[in-house]
Amino acid sequence: MQYDEFIKRVQERANLESLEEAVRATEATLETLGERLYLHRTERRHLASQLPKELGEYLLKRQGDGHYLLEEFYNRVSARMDVGYPHAVNRAQAVMAVLRAAVASGEWEHIQSKLPDEYDELLGEEPEIPEASSYETI
Repeated sequence: MQYDEFIKRVQERANLESLEEAVRATEATLETLGERLYLHRTERRHLASQLPKELGEYLLKRQGDGHYLLEEFYNRVSARMDVGYPHAVNRAQAVMAVLRAAVASGEWEHIQSKLPDEYDELLGEEPEIPEASSYETI
């Protein structure tokens, strides 16, 4: 996927008015993801190598401790974009959905394995629905 297509998809998915907003959302989210994956440098570099150069640079731009919860991830995206928390959540999820479509499934699985389960919300994983037999009937 080319850079322009990636940005356009983020704009559409997040329902943003301008491409500039989509660029800001993409940059803030990928910088934060790269920061979060800092301790997993190999995975971070592999992910960056599957993206257009501009997007890969966002992932590699920041260093970080690599240990923070999903709420902090969204807070950092919010601060970098200067938007409220709900907008940061929406935009980060849009970027991640487009990112997932842009990279090989094996690489995506590696990234998922490096993040705690609570990040499934960001990564687009649906929670498991218990089987009908586990419900009590009245």
